[in-house]
Amino acid sequence: MDRREELRRVRIEKLEGLREQGVDPYPHVFHRTHGAGEILDRFEELEEKGTVSVAGRLMSLREMGKTAFAHIQDATGRIQIYLRRDDLPDGAFGLVKLLDLGDLIGVEGTVFRTRTGEISVRAGSLRVLCKSLLPLPVVKEKDGQRFDSVTDKEHRYRARHLDLMLNPESRRSLERRTEIIRALRTFLDERGFLEVETPILQTIYGGAMARPFTTRHNALSIDLYLRIALELHLKRLLVGGIERVYEIGRVFRNEGMDRLHNPEFTMLEFYWAYADYHDAMDLVEEMIRTVAERATGSMKIRWNEMEIDLSRPFRRERMADLIRDAAGLDLDTASDEDLTAWLREHDETLPPVPGRGPLIESVFDAAVVPMLLQPTFVLDHPRAISPLAKAHRERPDDTVERFELFIAGGEFANAFSELNDPLDQRARLEDQARRRAMGDEEAQQLDHEFLEAIEQGMPPAAGVGIGVDRLVMLLTGEANIRDVLFFPLMRPEEKPAEGEEAET
Repeated sequence: MDRREELRRVRIEKLEGLREQGVDPYPHVFHRTHGAGEILDRFEELEEKGTVSVAGRLMSLREMGKTAFAHIQDATGRIQIYLRRDDLPDGAFGLVKLLDLGDLIGVEGTVFRTRTGEISVRAGSLRVLCKSLLPLPVVKEKDGQRFDSVTDKEHRYRARHLDLMLNPESRRSLERRTEIIRALRTFLDERGFLEVETPILQTIYGGAMARPFTTRHNALSIDLYLRIALELHLKRLLVGGIERVYEIGRVFRNEGMDRLHNPEFTMLEFYWAYADYHDAMDLVEEMIRTVAERATGSMKIRWNEMEIDLSRPFRRERMADLIRDAAGLDLDTASDEDLTAWLREHDETLPPVPGRGPLIESVFDAAVVPMLLQPTFVLDHPRAISPLAKAHRERPDDTVERFELFIAGGEFANAFSELNDPLDQRARLEDQARRRAMGDEEAQQLDHEFLEAIEQGMPPAAGVGIGVDRLVMLLTGEANIRDVLFFPLMRPEEKPAEGEEAET
């Protein structure tokens, strides 16, 4: 029997001991009056107001004869509990010997300050609220550094419940995620946008260049896809007369995983009738600043050893100009062979399906993106890689009205003056279908229901997609997307075969 299983057996024996004493180790309810943090903040007031009732997880316990000191932790903080045999009902102090770190307990008592100055609760009653059967990882600290099994990143992602218990900085980052999403909602709600929900399971996927996850609906006997974007259904709502609409929801892309990519992630998409991509740029810039101020109290963000200044006007540059300056290629004169030669010279991967648009995008990704550290809107993308964007009003043959927002070398937003010419849209999606037939697995599908909807008449509009997880990373200073997801996707751990013992 390994050490962990032995400790579990001992705890089960203590659980049985509680029941033998008539104690229910898993009661239905416990009514709290205060959180730990509230008691610490309002000590002078509560010291004079009788009793408080507080509950939390047992994080430390020291028994000294007829007294014991403990610390419990709840969602608001950690506070010391003072337990004295003479202050508790008959037999209650005996429960202390049946407690373990990780148990949930509740106490009712008075607030006081110990001789060492620590604010504490003098317990007048003690209740076991949940007996924990597994031990907490042993936390050790030295010179301000923590050493425990939950400092290992991969273990933290797999055992997020332990990470939240033992690493306050993880809890704070994930709580700020909720604050940031709330601020995004508030920003759009205040400007008259309506929040909606659109289907996750779809018969046709579209709205982005990505590979989908496939599933099966047994009752209908059809294959379905998990959505890769929110776009096409939201545009159908524009057709229906909802002129300002948005959704914050999960999307799913069957692609690689790295510090910026998780197969399921959260997108914000909004659509704004009678606006264009210039209007959208102004709104996105205002949104990023407002959300940063509301969520962090500042528009200067420390991220990966850099200071990102969101207070300054965001830079706005054409993609062609950035490529010319970084790679020395003038897109007005450079041939496809010139673009291919540059990629080969710099040992960059060629796009899987040939074409001018993907070549330009590959050069841009390699030569320009790593240098876009401060907020930069990159305008006017190739038409071939932007099948849902309106042709540029000044360069209609090869360029569309599209921008992407880059910060710290990563993409944070993608937006168009939305294409509402149904014949042009059909031709573009038919071209995408041809690319799929040539082997481009990320090319978009031909969505007849969407095309029929915009043939009914979709107003000119601006559409924006923002990667919520990346925005949370930026505003919390986290360098890996897994640190801002409560439960990132992980490869399953290999379990020992039946009859084998796990390594200790």
